[in-house]
Amino acid sequence: MKHSSRYGLGVVIGKFLPPHRGHRHLIERALSRCGRVVVIVCGKPSDPIPGELRADWLREVLPAAEVMLIDDRYDENDSRIWAENTIRWLGCAPDAVFTSEGYGDAYAGYLGCVHESVDPERVRFPCSGTAVRSDPFSMWSYIDAPVRAWYAKRIVIVGAESTGTTTLARALAKRFKTVWVPEFGREYSLEKQKRGQTEWNSDEFLMIAREQTRREEEAAREANRILICDTNAFATRLWHRRYMGFDLPELAEISSTCRVDLYLLTGDEIPFVQDGLRDGEHIRHEMHRWFEIDLGRQSAPWRLLAGDSAFRISQACGVIEEVLGPMSLRF
Repeated sequence: MKHSSRYGLGVVIGKFLPPHRGHRHLIERALSRCGRVVVIVCGKPSDPIPGELRADWLREVLPAAEVMLIDDRYDENDSRIWAENTIRWLGCAPDAVFTSEGYGDAYAGYLGCVHESVDPERVRFPCSGTAVRSDPFSMWSYIDAPVRAWYAKRIVIVGAESTGTTTLARALAKRFKTVWVPEFGREYSLEKQKRGQTEWNSDEFLMIAREQTRREEEAAREANRILICDTNAFATRLWHRRYMGFDLPELAEISSTCRVDLYLLTGDEIPFVQDGLRDGEHIRHEMHRWFEIDLGRQSAPWRLLAGDSAFRISQACGVIEEVLGPMSLRF
């Protein structure tokens, strides 16, 4: 059904669990037809993705819309209750509601406004929140950057000095046609060396951990289903131990918030290579033991990789398929 009039206030309501391109199309239609659009996000504590996060995603992707988060405690089949609450939340009845669902006519009827149905058969965007949650990799083209960052599987490569973490990270990113996150600590160390500074302090490691985490979150938005990370805040904890001689609780706290689906630990059996920056050949084997012990104490799965570069890449691909499932190798 086509409408030629333009409305003042339009409403789009849903769980957006998670938001996808079909939702974006629906809201963009409302924005094109209304002077003002309010998107009502229904959230409850048991949802697999927090309502606050879904609301933030929608604000980012569709900044022209006003996003309102409400406590979803009502019978989803009672359109009258939803209409009454919508008027209470908005302070007035809207001029139009936009949905792709069967409840739209009844909901609009109780509101006393127009209902515009948008792609109810999901022809233009054959996706749904359920489909995305069930198999986000197959729905990748239907989700936007912040949602991709949520679903991207994170493979973190850690290891002692000169054990090939960067070589492996770069190779795996190429294999999976995705992005990788270089080690910020090395970048910082190079700049520190240029300034002739040799002493370290705890604040520097806290800064490195936070910046590494920030860069990881940024890169996850561009990931092709899998994100490869050359170290993370977990490893920064051990580097702090190596240089400062003690563990720092603040680093452990940052590390505990890291999202990791799989750790790959590079073995220390290969020769040490001096690149002008490294200074830990004497402690390399001890640090490797630290990694093994501390990886065993955390909850994410991890595997040790050994052998030459080609064999490690082959090992890593096998482990990724084992831990994440065949879906990881589908692209």
